[in-house]
Amino acid sequence: QVQLVESGGGLVQPGGSLRLSCAASGSLVNIMGWYRQAPGKERELVATITRGGSTNYADSVKGRFSISRDNAKNTVYLQMNNLKPEDTAVYYCNAKTYTWQTGSWGQGTQVTVSS
Repeated sequence: QVQLVESGGGLVQPGGSLRLSCAASGSLVNIMGWYRQAPGKERELVATITRGGSTNYADSVKGRFSISRDNAKNTVYLQMNNLKPEDTAVYYCNAKTYTWQTGSWGQGTQVTVSS
């Protein structure tokens, strides 16, 4: 019964930065993460983080994106640096207890990288 609300999306030039936030209400869950879906593409994992701070990133964003969380605020963040046009997508927040679960989803926030 976790409710997720994303914010921070928008339009940015290539090489720029954005910081996404996802505030969760309800019980604190083990795994929180970010996924994205571009037009004509399948939804893909961007990054995940556990309550203990263990992180996992897609190869395409390693070294550019950083995921973090504040357990006291039940909020997860995605710092996105050196953005590229191929990063353009709707970004969705996700929360779940186990990796195999689908979990709960936020409404999504649009990120557009264009000059």
